[in-house]
Amino acid sequence: MTRQRQQLGRKGEKQAAQYLRRLNYQILGCNVMSQFGEIDILAQDKNTLVIVEVKTKTNNEIGNPEDMVDWKKQQKLIRLAQEVNQNFPDFEVRVDVIAIQGKIIRHIINAVEDER
Repeated sequence: MTRQRQQLGRKGEKQAAQYLRRLNYQILGCNVMSQFGEIDILAQDKNTLVIVEVKTKTNNEIGNPEDMVDWKKQQKLIRLAQEVNQNFPDFEVRVDVIAIQGKIIRHIINAVEDER
């Protein structure tokens, strides 16, 4: 990943965290490492732990940011959610996607579900 893409991603994650704070989510961690990969933002929304995948783009030439959460990425997010659920069984766990494109923020709640 180029340095420019990393900077755009970090900027998007900061924007997403600010957005979530305005919605009264508690930010528990950013860039949280796990056995299955990295969680962009781990937040709490009342009694639910939320794994937030942040996708940031500067334009929509190749689709919207949320389109970048393909099947493979969804499977990784499901594994992350299962791991969080095992570590914190008293909480509900869900996966949200925050797509940032310029000044537009789209929050897709429960964007990825484990269909087992």
